[in-house]
Amino acid sequence: MRLAVLPEPSRFELIDEPEPKIAPDEVLLRVAACGVCTSELDMYRGLAGHATYPWYPGHEVSGVVERIGEDVETRAVGDRVAAWVTTRGYGELVAARAEHCFPAGDLPLEVALGEPLACAVNAVELADPALGDDVVVIGAGFMGNLVQKLVALRGPRRVIVADTRTDALERASALGATRTVDVTREDLPAIVREMTDGRGADVSFEATGIQAGLDALGAVTRMSGTVAIVGYHQGAPRTIDLAHWNWMAFRVANAHFREVATILRGMRTGMRLLTSGRIRLDDLVTHRFRLDAIDEAFHAAIDKPPGFVKATVIP
Repeated sequence: MRLAVLPEPSRFELIDEPEPKIAPDEVLLRVAACGVCTSELDMYRGLAGHATYPWYPGHEVSGVVERIGEDVETRAVGDRVAAWVTTRGYGELVAARAEHCFPAGDLPLEVALGEPLACAVNAVELADPALGDDVVVIGAGFMGNLVQKLVALRGPRRVIVADTRTDALERASALGATRTVDVTREDLPAIVREMTDGRGADVSFEATGIQAGLDALGAVTRMSGTVAIVGYHQGAPRTIDLAHWNWMAFRVANAHFREVATILRGMRTGMRLLTSGRIRLDDLVTHRFRLDAIDEAFHAAIDKPPGFVKATVIP
């Protein structure tokens, strides 16, 4: 089978490996797609201090069950699933725990990306916007779009979405944002105050992964409101105005999850929403690449050409 490996920063190689062996509680998946995650980009560029090479990335997998382990009772050969794996997702076959696989129904497998959807589900549930709340989403990339879609299911009064890119703001508007804000030329805190009767947002989500997003988070949220950190923050240390956050009595929701049970619960919920048609991802998966073009997929995720939201690799 073919598998993509990163022997050094900024260069994938395709290698031939034997078909993975599966444990009694695992299934063997024929990979249909694997999403490119923001968390992989620093490792690709050699910017992650903890990086070790060769590295075998890929964890946002969908596929079809080809074989099941002897103890597996919940999955069957031929099942179409979204799966969470921790490595080796950019290959033709991958082994996955059966309990880490969730039915994809009749969805096109290229958009059955349960793992990133789980991240957004868990973020929204942790922040817990209520009926009639005013919500701000800072960052209109893939994760910000997912958060916006899920927040809409909560019945907010207003959803204000901020970004620097015209195409991203146009997409947020098409997804139903009450107001979009181009922060390169508009005053986001002033607009939020105007639209929230001077109070500020009840719940604000930061989905940028950069310092400017954190700065804006504290400036748009009302006293005793919730600030949710969804962006992937690695590299140089970030700062917050802790005196202000403390005085404002914010509830801080760190929307990153490492507990496996929480990840799986988010995937279960997300795949129920996807397979029931309550939300969709086909409008967000914008760039698809063959396995032998995986470097192009990562460059697209880094450079974000016009119209880019999410890249997937199709073995």
